[in-house]
Amino acid sequence: MPKPEPRPLRTLPERTFRARARLVAALMCCVCFAGLAARLAYLQLFAGGWYTNRALGQQLRDTVVPADRGRIYSADGVLLAANSSCWTLRASPREMPEEKLSLAADGLAEILELDKAALLEKFSDRTSNDCLLRYRVERDTADRVRDFCEENGITGIRINQDSKRWYPEGEFLASVLGFTNVDNAGVSGLELKYNDVLTGQNGVVLTAVNAWGYTLEQSYETEKVPLEGSGLRLTVDANIQHYLENALDYAVKEHHVAARAVGIVMDVNTGAVLAMSTTPSYDPNQPRVLADKAARSMVDALTGDERKAALQLAQQTQWRNKAVSDLYEPGSVFKLITCAAALDAGAISKSSSFYCGEFISVAGTRFHCANHKRHGAQTVTQALENSCNQSFIQIGARLGKEAFCDYFAAFGLREPTGIDLPAEPKKSLYYTADRMGPVELASCAFGQSSKISYLEMASAVCAVVNGGKLLQPRVVDAILGPEGEVIETLSPVCKRQVLKPETSQIMREMMEAVVLYGGGRNARIAGYRVGGKSGTSQKLDSADEKARIASFVAVAPIDDPRFLCLVCLDEPHSWTTAGGSLSAPVCAEVLEQTLVYKGIPRAAVPEQPAPTAETAADLPEDGDSFDGA
Repeated sequence: MPKPEPRPLRTLPERTFRARARLVAALMCCVCFAGLAARLAYLQLFAGGWYTNRALGQQLRDTVVPADRGRIYSADGVLLAANSSCWTLRASPREMPEEKLSLAADGLAEILELDKAALLEKFSDRTSNDCLLRYRVERDTADRVRDFCEENGITGIRINQDSKRWYPEGEFLASVLGFTNVDNAGVSGLELKYNDVLTGQNGVVLTAVNAWGYTLEQSYETEKVPLEGSGLRLTVDANIQHYLENALDYAVKEHHVAARAVGIVMDVNTGAVLAMSTTPSYDPNQPRVLADKAARSMVDALTGDERKAALQLAQQTQWRNKAVSDLYEPGSVFKLITCAAALDAGAISKSSSFYCGEFISVAGTRFHCANHKRHGAQTVTQALENSCNQSFIQIGARLGKEAFCDYFAAFGLREPTGIDLPAEPKKSLYYTADRMGPVELASCAFGQSSKISYLEMASAVCAVVNGGKLLQPRVVDAILGPEGEVIETLSPVCKRQVLKPETSQIMREMMEAVVLYGGGRNARIAGYRVGGKSGTSQKLDSADEKARIASFVAVAPIDDPRFLCLVCLDEPHSWTTAGGSLSAPVCAEVLEQTLVYKGIPRAAVPEQPAPTAETAADLPEDGDSFDGA
């Protein structure tokens, strides 16, 4: 049997190498274990909270459920602003099948009227878990998207029910109501002024998701129910608003009014606005669409930044509530304020008389009556009937600049009215006593050289006829709960006593005389006693020297005042620009319908002598010419 071969002897270098290798391996294991231990200690001791929150965030996703805005009703219960269901479309590119991205972009671009290339770019971002496709689409569009995705096996498209503001009456009362943006926040009008009241509390749905944000099959949901915002009941009566809008719309078209018309109907004893309109209007359901065809054509003819700027200006113009936000020269309507102030201060009496010749010179400046008429000697009442500039320059001089400015302020013409609508100017444009010379006092006395808002003028005339009380105008009568219950009623606010009651009584008699015998004859209403005053003011800041504002204010019944109607046509292009001819018939139409609607009985009014003039053009004109000769 052969002997086994002897094992080779290991040399010293070989034994040393193996020992070193074992040592290195042991050290590396120690280092790795030490590193893992340190990392574990860090995660447990220092980073545990961060990872805990992240894990929780990966497990729960909040989905906001938008709350409905509060509804808005007219005084007579007509729903003016409500909420309607809509759907917001979003996509999660991570969840979409890659092989169907092009198909999805093609189909959805066609349905949603979007750019295909831009849509495909969104879908190709595989890191994205959420991107917006379209805000607030109608049900039929949402259904088409759903059907398309189901037919083609396209996942990752989310259709979320939403809510949007809806104005059932379209253009009706648009300048007062305003509108909301895509986030249901108020942008203008009552929607802006009462945004905090109308905005509800959003609900929340918590859904279990995985680390990628995908909903888990074993998900659970908890719900916080959304709460609808509070509603508003207005002082505006839908029927009276219709009377006003219809009459203004006809006047704008008939007299080719270039810069829109303003109409206001108020309760003279409470300050409640019963109707308010800026005509032409716009549709708050599509507020960015230009309603004015001429403005739209002008914008469409432009390009680039020029078009963008013109579009923005046109939109801002159509949203503007001129009745509240614009200042204007009131013209001869303002003579009611000058006359009332002078009577109240004792500067004149009802029996005072004045003379109107070819002109009157004030500090070297000549003032004429309209068409250089000479009225001769006349009483205060006759001066108001004839709208005589020269007489009112004399009345203003007797009153004096200090008293004139004091009454100007007392009538609320130097400050905002405080109406519950936005965008009221912080102050009007007027002379203070220290800046007013004889010429300025003369022109201000008959309604030029000062600029006030249409609403300020209407509020001041209410004070003239209601016994002398300046009331704060308002358009909201009550705050309502979600079920229509009254939460808060807003009461009338009397700011101050401006005139003595006896002064107010005299002014009512004189205003009736204007309608019976003077330039307000077109405001007569069969069976009702009416008082009023016309105005035809020059637009001093207009490039067009012939630009005028034709206005008329009427109150009925003047013996027991209830309703005021102010109508102003800004830049009419008709056979005349006289307010007594163009605006007075509009006031008469609106007031007659209002009086009948409110059940005010007609009375047998004594027949008045027929005017000797055969045409309205021959009636006393509004004396607003003040340029020096």
